[in-house]
Amino acid sequence: MTSQQHTVFRLSLSGATLDGLKSSKEPLPPVDKQSVLVKINAVALNYRDIAIVNGTYPFPVKDSVVPCSDMCGVVQEVGSLVTKFKKGDKVVGNFIQDALYGAATNWNSGLGGPLDGVLREYVVLPEFGVVKIPEGSNMTDAEAASLVCTGVTTWNSLYGNIPLKPGQTVLLMGTGGVSLTALQIAKAAGAKTIITSSSDEKLKLVQEHYHPTHIINYKTKPDWDQEVLRLTDGLGADYIIETGGIGTIEKSLACVAYGGNISVIGFLGGSPRPEDRPDVAALALGKGAVVRGIMVGNKQQLEEMVRFAVVNDLHMAVDTVFPFTDSGVREAYDYLLAAKHIGKVCISMEK
Repeated sequence: MTSQQHTVFRLSLSGATLDGLKSSKEPLPPVDKQSVLVKINAVALNYRDIAIVNGTYPFPVKDSVVPCSDMCGVVQEVGSLVTKFKKGDKVVGNFIQDALYGAATNWNSGLGGPLDGVLREYVVLPEFGVVKIPEGSNMTDAEAASLVCTGVTTWNSLYGNIPLKPGQTVLLMGTGGVSLTALQIAKAAGAKTIITSSSDEKLKLVQEHYHPTHIINYKTKPDWDQEVLRLTDGLGADYIIETGGIGTIEKSLACVAYGGNISVIGFLGGSPRPEDRPDVAALALGKGAVVRGIMVGNKQQLEEMVRFAVVNDLHMAVDTVFPFTDSGVREAYDYLLAAKHIGKVCISMEK
């Protein structure tokens, strides 16, 4: 099977634009004794993929990289020493391939950055780098692919340090994949949820489909931190999924509960002038809060997230699925960049 050709997208980093993303035919990579060949059915995009294209991603990326890290596919061939997988198994790949348990210690084995990723028809991964989707799962391939970065990041935020408990409050920033996944997990775990957005239209759709406890438009309520305190009877949010970074961390620290947890995931909120940047150390000390950077997560957390999603019949929020063609891939990237989505933007190889 390794003599076949398949379609592969590669990104040249020289121009820092989508014009550097081009497809070509390449031979299938060889399958060694401890690896599996996977036919990819769906790929889920992340904001990281946009940052890599425009040159703002702060971690290592190889030139002429095969982009994207999140896929779901079906095993086609297994090496002679592989024991946990067989042909026909539905699988997803771990984002940081060698992060099996405990804290991730570097970014040097992440798919779609320092390592070639999954925007292609087939991929060969080591046995330890893939996780099986249990038989009987009702998830689509796009939903399963969305578990990889988004699901593990969220799971790590809520269960990787101090586990979320029923009755606690989780604050979610924005209506992207991470926030909506966290909303679904928190609801299934018996928590109260508050979600923010600058769009009443997006908030209406989220309220109709995902039923958060409260919604806040941070454009019409710029003091949204005070609104969070009001909605929680002055106690604040026990968990905050912080996707804004330095632009929102001050308000997050103002409305986090005493002893609460802030998971720093993104950097979408811009950066104030140096003289206007908050004293995060003092603010965290004043609340006794845990401010924790999230490096996605490990394989164990991916396995836990998969089991939780299947048992609770969760379906990751997929906004739009584009075809695996030159124009379709370009449209998927443009759509994600335009930030019109609610949930995940995916690419399907199914014809």
